[in-house]
Amino acid sequence: MRTFAYCRVSTNEQTTTNQILAIRNAGFDIDDSRVITETISGSVQSMKREAFATMVNHKLEAGDKLVVLKLDRLGRDNIDVQQTIQMLIDKQISVVSLDLPVAELSSSEGKLMLQMFSAFAEFERNRIRERTREGLERAKSEGKVLGRPRAEDTTRRVQACRVEGLSQSATAIKLDLGIATIKRHWNRRL
Repeated sequence: MRTFAYCRVSTNEQTTTNQILAIRNAGFDIDDSRVITETISGSVQSMKREAFATMVNHKLEAGDKLVVLKLDRLGRDNIDVQQTIQMLIDKQISVVSLDLPVAELSSSEGKLMLQMFSAFAEFERNRIRERTREGLERAKSEGKVLGRPRAEDTTRRVQACRVEGLSQSATAIKLDLGIATIKRHWNRRL
């Protein structure tokens, strides 16, 4: 039986080094060639991630073990995580997530634990959406203008600075806008 590790980060500013170290410190002696790393958002479905899909389709075999530091490395979406783990189990690949009390997800206890944790995670994401929506509704009821400024307003403000004799850079600073936005509105007519 071979053991693989899948380590994922969302941005280029992050590194998978700590994930790899934690997996090895947990007692998994994994050959470097079997440590699969990837920089991609967890919101991208697992099989649409290039490194993950290559690992599943071309490297993992029946009887292998896949270790992740945390369940969220497989994905944020409850349905995708459940489907991914079920697909791996169907291929006779055992899945271990070190952040769960029952690490082996293919066991009965592991499946129950996975469903509970995934449900809580989805509940929390839904609560965040609800709180965001409530905040937006409150802001609207208070008369605040939400969203991106209208292009005509931005053009008018940029043109006013241009008439004042400000440079594009000075206009960007004064209006707290990016230079690309200033350039886009610099020669527009109202």
